[in-house]
Amino acid sequence: MSDALATDLIRHAVQLCLVVSAPLLIAALAVGLVVSLFQAVTQIQEQTLTFIPKLLVLAVVFVLTLPWITTQLIEYLVQVFRTLPSLVT
Repeated sequence: MSDALATDLIRHAVQLCLVVSAPLLIAALAVGLVVSLFQAVTQIQEQTLTFIPKLLVLAVVFVLTLPWITTQLIEYLVQVFRTLPSLVT
């Protein structure tokens, strides 16, 4: 296996991880900002107030994006399996 091929596989794997996790991270960030703004306006400083909305939104986003995430991961796995013969030689 060449260094370029290994580097390309690792780069693509890291890029795929970032792309697949982006919807969840963006949703968590958005909910966190909204809850923080709500806490600042109402001066309610309860720590559990941020946890439950984030949990609910992340569960919904995960269920909605699960087919897309699965497709992306399967496509990457198929690509890796197709490159296996070139890795052996």
